[in-house]
Order: sequence, then C-alpha cells, then structure tokens
Amino acid sequence: MNSSAVDNATSSGSASVPDSGMRDLRLLRIIRKQRFQDFIFHKITLSFSLIVLVSLVGILISLAIVAWPALHKFGIGFIWRVEWDIINEEFGAAIAIFGTLSSATIAILIAMPLSFGIALFLTETCPVWLRRPLGTAIELLAAVPSIIYGMFGLFIFAPLFAEYGQPAMQSTLGQMPIIGPLFGGATNGIGILAAGLILAFMILPFIAAVMRDVFEIVPPILRESAYGIGCTTWEVVRHIVLPYTQQGVIGGVMLGLGRALGETMAVTFVIGNSQRISASLFSPGTSIASTLANEFGEADDFHLATLFALGLLLFVITFVVLACAKILIIRTERAKGLKT
Repeated sequence: MNSSAVDNATSSGSASVPDSGMRDLRLLRIIRKQRFQDFIFHKITLSFSLIVLVSLVGILISLAIVAWPALHKFGIGFIWRVEWDIINEEFGAAIAIFGTLSSATIAILIAMPLSFGIALFLTETCPVWLRRPLGTAIELLAAVPSIIYGMFGLFIFAPLFAEYGQPAMQSTLGQMPIIGPLFGGATNGIGILAAGLILAFMILPFIAAVMRDVFEIVPPILRESAYGIGCTTWEVVRHIVLPYTQQGVIGGVMLGLGRALGETMAVTFVIGNSQRISASLFSPGTSIASTLANEFGEADDFHLATLFALGLLLFVITFVVLACAKILIIRTERAKGLKT
C-alpha cells in the first residue's frame, strides 16, 4: 500500500512539472502577443498624429510657395501697407487684418460673458425639466450653417440695426468723449460692428456648449461640500467650478475666437467689403476671409499670390492666438501650483 502511494505521488509530481512549464510557455506567448498589439496600436495612433502634423506643414508650405511673389515684392511691409489697388498691383494687408481683428474682438467680448452665463444657468440653477430643451437648442444653433447667419444678418438684422440699434448708440455712446467716434457715421446697418454682432451670434453656442460640458464634469461632492459650509452659488462657481475647469473654459473661448477669425460667408454678407479703415465701427470694412471670398475667382497670377499671402497671414494670426492661449493655460496652472 505504501509503495503504491509513493508511485502515485511520484507520477503526479512528474506530471506537474510539464504542466507548469506549459502554463509558463502560454503565459509568455500571451505577454508577447500583448506587447506586439501595444506596439502596433502605438504605431497606428502615431501615424494618425503624424498625418495631422504633415497636413499642417503641407498647408503652410503650399501657402508660402504660392504667396512668394507677393511676399518677395512687398516684404514684411505687406502687413502694414494700406493700399489695395488691383489695377496697379499695389497691395497691403493692413485693412483686412484690421477688419478681421476688430470683428473677432467685438464678437468674443459679447459672446464670452453671454456664454458663461448660459453655461452657469444650465449647470447650476436651471430646472431639470428645462435643462435638456435649452441644451438641445444651443447644440442646434451650433449646427446652423454660416451662410444662414449671413442671410439673417443682411436681410433681417441689418435693417433693424440701422433703424433702431445704430441711432440709439449714436445718441448715447456716440456722445461720450473718448468712445464717441467709434459710433459715428452713417447708420446703414452694415459694417465692422454688424459683422462682430453676427459673429457673436455664431460663436456663442460653441463657447456655451463647451463651457456647459466642462462645468458638468466638476465632481458633485465638491459642490455639495461648498454648499454645506454655507457658500452661495456665486462663491461655489468662483472658488470651486472655475478653478476646476479653467483649462476647458479657456479652450472653449479660444475655439470660438478661432472660428470668428476664420469665418467667411457670414462676415462677407454684413461687413460691407470696403477696402478702407475708419474710426467708426458703423463704417464698412473687410476681413481677410471676406477678401478671399470676394476676389479669389477673378484674380490673376500676382493678385492670386497676394490672396495666398493673406491666407498665410490668417494662418499665422490663428497660430499666435492659440499659442497665447496655451501660454495662458500654462501660467495659470503654474500659479495654481505655487498657491497650493
């Protein structure tokens, strides 16, 4: 009996050694397979990222190549030249840059506080039954094509603005000593200010939707803790929500500003498309995008090179804006780390 038990134990022990080796071999194969899958996944995602980078560099290089005749003739002075004479081939980008920056600045100054208020209402004080319909309405506004905004601005907003809005501004803001010249001139409903207002309507749903989404990711326990110690709604927003979501808020604002800088059709309808600079926001002007849209189809070789130079400048302006936003985010994060 004892000898048979010893034989069984010996046979079982000898069988367990190969089984253990097989398990180790299978485990090793699984590990190798996972490492290969991770390698392939890393290379695929890297290729996706490189496609974006290569496309960006390709766009920049192609713009620079086609724009080289204009850049070679005018040099860096092309940026602040105000001439735009197609017959004599004398061009400058100052008027278009002024119109682009002016209309985008007006749009962001109007849309940013309104978007902030909408996002706060939807996430903090809005009744539950109203939250979904309002959120859906904002998303639908973001999906409206830009040409619809342009048609609305030209045929509906501009006549009303000329009849009611601009005269009211002239009689109030236009009488002030410093900002008065900004609201002078003819009240025809189109111009830099009208373009800025239409752009504000366009970018408002984008900024509001992004702010609403980032406000909703704040952990409820943080809000409840703040309310539990007696904080008001504004104190919760100021000390809890905004510090937690400041990167998303800045990103949403920069997203709206980027669209305002590059918007074409809506601005073309209401800005007036006039190659001049005036102190009045009521006067017509032009932007880089509207200039490209109006003159691209009939441009000859050198005129086309000038338009590509304008496109290159718009690319650079957008890049500078995004770089400034990134620097702002880094500084705020660094300041937050020093405070903590």
